Amino acid sequence: MKSEIMPLSYDILKNNNFRLLVLTRMTANMALQSLAVIVGWQIYKLTGDPLMLGLIGLAEAIPAIIGSLFSGYIVDISTPHHVYKTCIGGLVLNLLFLLVVGGNFLSIPHTAVIPLLFLGIFVSGIARSFMMPAYFSITPQIVEKKDYAAANAWTNTGFQISAICGPILAGLVYGFYGERSAWILPVSFMTLAFLSIISVHNLREYQKFDTKESVIENIIDGWKFIIQNRMLLTIMALDMFAVLFGGAVAMLPAFAAQILHVGPEGLGILRTAPGIGAMLAALYFALRPMRTFPLSRMLWAVAGFGACMIGFGLSTSFVISLAFLAFSGLFDTISVIIRGTLKQLLTPDHMRGRVSAISSMFIISSNEIGSFESGVAARALGLVPSVVFGGLMTLAVVGTTYYLTPALRKNTLDENSQAQ
Repeated sequence: MKSEIMPLSYDILKNNNFRLLVLTRMTANMALQSLAVIVGWQIYKLTGDPLMLGLIGLAEAIPAIIGSLFSGYIVDISTPHHVYKTCIGGLVLNLLFLLVVGGNFLSIPHTAVIPLLFLGIFVSGIARSFMMPAYFSITPQIVEKKDYAAANAWTNTGFQISAICGPILAGLVYGFYGERSAWILPVSFMTLAFLSIISVHNLREYQKFDTKESVIENIIDGWKFIIQNRMLLTIMALDMFAVLFGGAVAMLPAFAAQILHVGPEGLGILRTAPGIGAMLAALYFALRPMRTFPLSRMLWAVAGFGACMIGFGLSTSFVISLAFLAFSGLFDTISVIIRGTLKQLLTPDHMRGRVSAISSMFIISSNEIGSFESGVAARALGLVPSVVFGGLMTLAVVGTTYYLTPALRKNTLDENSQAQ
């Protein structure tokens, strides 16, 4: 019987372009993670309203979702590397703008600071809608198919390291040195990401698709491909609805202030906790990549995530809250690795941009609109009941998916599965 876990995998790290790509994603995510802590705490400090925390997610989700409608098409007819470089460069300029506004380098009234911060978040959402499909399309130009699982695991390891370092550094710098010093962090991280991505050279030839059809027809083709591939559609929908209801990260500033009674330093640690659990899972599967990717394993992982959200919502202990958040990151990463590898295996080159753009719509909908949902639920139900309710809804989504997909649960794909 073939083992479901591969031997230790270090060979992919000999690939210089892959190392640079991982460094780019890691430092870019450190910038975005530190940005989330800084802007979340600053807006909550100015308003004291948890709904405003939800509106942060909505401000980023709207342009990201709209951009995702055509970003995949643009990536598929362009050079993904150039698109990714342009996005990173644009984010450097956007973060410089936020540094000037949020760092009080200009005498701007508080009533004007908040709209300008939301403007910066809106621009960030536009860039994000192009970054995900571009990154997804670059990876196969660098990595061999047999290394997809290892690449996804190592990428997630770097991503989770950034998810740990970004928030905790932002929280500590904000707490000890103030908002002006804190805003320098995301600018520095994103600049490093830009220097890394422009150093990537000699990529494998990219298979572009025939552009004789109209833009609308090509976008529709991407949706048709996903709808006709039930496995892809199921894993995307499962992740979207589970995180839409189960995500509590947007409410962490309110939990830090009202429930756990810790300042921005504590908020940074809370934001870091999911990354610690996620990094442990990602590092394990980077060293021992999965060979098979059953849907049932993803269902168990998402269920574990939902249970952790319920535990976090009920906890009044800082340490116990950290533990639940850490385990939520661990379960979420198992799900992410399975989903990411299946997308790479099941998507042909000429569809990668469009499939990833649609996938990013699912992810952004779950994360950012989920943040808005969390803010609305917190105002309507109360902070703690809203998080517990979200966790219960995540478990309900898992149960529904389990009931509706008996055939897919029996279908186990491996690294030799072919894109259609």
